[in-house]
Order: sequence, then structure tokens, then C-alpha cells
Amino acid sequence: MKVAFFHTKPYDREAFEAERKGHEIDYFDQRLSEETVHLAQGYPAVCVFANDILNARVIHALVEGGTKVLALRCAGCNHVDFDAVGETGLRVVNVPAYSPNAVAEHAVALMQAVNRHLPRAVSQVRMGNYALHGLVGMDVVDKTVGVVGTGRIGTVFARILKQGFGAEVIAHDPYPNDECRAMGIDYVPLEDLLARSDIISLHCPLTEDSHHLIDAAAISRLKRGVLIVNTSRGAVIDTQAAIDGLKSGQIGGLGIDVYENEGPLFWEDRSDEPLTDDQFARLLGFQNAVVTGHQAFLTREALDQIAKQTLENLTCIETGVACERELTLAA
Repeated sequence: MKVAFFHTKPYDREAFEAERKGHEIDYFDQRLSEETVHLAQGYPAVCVFANDILNARVIHALVEGGTKVLALRCAGCNHVDFDAVGETGLRVVNVPAYSPNAVAEHAVALMQAVNRHLPRAVSQVRMGNYALHGLVGMDVVDKTVGVVGTGRIGTVFARILKQGFGAEVIAHDPYPNDECRAMGIDYVPLEDLLARSDIISLHCPLTEDSHHLIDAAAISRLKRGVLIVNTSRGAVIDTQAAIDGLKSGQIGGLGIDVYENEGPLFWEDRSDEPLTDDQFARLLGFQNAVVTGHQAFLTREALDQIAKQTLENLTCIETGVACERELTLAA
């Protein structure tokens, strides 16, 4: 199948070239958007990632240009206008699980980077400052860790914290996980989790219900000085509310790999450009905030699995075989 791959980086191309297996792939550096959708003209399949624009105009333009399949090389699909998909008959496939370990392990890294003040510590040592003032962290053992969302990634994170760190793990999810329950993890109402947790890690999908789940009201109910980690979707946290929480000390530390307005920023080298996003600039100014640029998924194993599963999805569509990863309009 002839496929237009948008927003690709060298690591994407290396992984997909190793797995292409008969598919004809053309790579584009640009993100898919209303301005670049013309590049997909004549391609029966288009492959995109998490920050490509897939609104109604783009969906309709793709179909008008001959595209029949939209392959998401990611799990999240909140950026896809499924109303437009339903109107056009475009088929959509995704990669629901490429490496839960990659994201969960990065969440742990963010947690400890914030807890043990690692960016500040490394910077001070490089400057010849070996004083320890301001670097006091806490033992994670026996602390209460709240996990919001216990899908594949949340379950791995919960296991690491409970079995590896010896933390008391509690969880909130509308669909409780038998594996977590078997580990002795209690499911509690969100209000309870917010009030009890010393550390909160977010692993829920972005939906209408989870948009700004952590807002000013939620932050006011937190245990003072709580650490918050987010490797799910940026808009699960109300950024301004988080900034206010950091300023007041209600949030003791924030580790995020995602940001609600990350689309124009992440995955590009913008070191020569002025930072015009005032909220993001404010976040970067906090000593107790650690921000990475949506890299939690980025391991060799995850890239290999993304490539393998994406191309298998396209092969299924091309050969008429039922594809288990095809998304319905209920997605």
C-alpha cells in the first residue's frame, strides 16, 4: 500500500524501514494540518502521530484526495474528529499498546527527578556548587501513591511503585483492573485519592470527563506538598491551576511529559526561536517542575512495536483481513 507518513523523525524512519514489508512509504517532515493536507493527495493511506491535526476539514480533504485509511501510530485518538470520520467512511486504525513499560518507566523517572531535585542537583554540581540545601527529598517506601487510570501503562506503573518501591498504591478508574486488585491495590473515589496521596500519577485517556481533571478545585483538595506526574495527555491538567498550585506550595513538585498546548512546541528544535507561550515559560521557571517533551514512549522497543503494528494494520486493510485495531465511531 502507498502510504504518506507525516511528522516523521529519523528514529521513525529507521524503525519503519526495518519493517516496511512491501508497503511504499513516502516520509514528510511536516505535521499533517489544513496547510499540509495537500501533500496527501493520491495516497490511499496516511500515517500520523499524536500531535497531527485531524479536524473535520483535514478529514474531508484527505478523503477527497483519495485517502481511504488513516493509520495512527499511537494509542490516543482524542485528536481525531470521529464525526467527520463517520460522514466520510474513512477507516481508522491505531496502535493501542506499543510499550507500556516505556511510558511507565519514564513516569517513575519524572517522579524521582522531581522528588530528589535531580535537575537542580546536576546543574549545581556542574557549577561547582556542592551544597545540599534545597535538595531534600523523601523516601517513597510506605508513601501513598495514587494512580489515576489503570490501563496497561497505569498497571505497570502501579506494579513498579508497589512491588519495587514498597509504596502503598491506591487507584481510581471507572473500570477496575483485576491485575491491580490481585496486587492488593484498592480502588477509591477520586476525591479520596486526591486527599490521601503523597504522589499522584496520571495515566488516563483524554475525554470530556478527564479534561482538566486536575483543576483548581481538585488541587485545593490535595495533601499539601503532593508530587504530581503526568505522562498521559496534557489537558488532563489545567496548566494555570497547576502554576498557581506550585506558587502556593499546594503542589510540592510537578513532573510532566505532556502539556495541554504542546502542539506548536514539541518534537521540533526551537532553540533559536523566542518562547511565546507565557504559561509554558512560567512552568519552566519553577525549580520543582521537571518537563520533558513528550518522549515517554521513546524507546527502541516501543519504536519497533509501533512500526510493526502500524504496518500490520495497513496490511490487514489492504488484504481485506479483519483488523482488531480498527477504531469504531464510539472511539
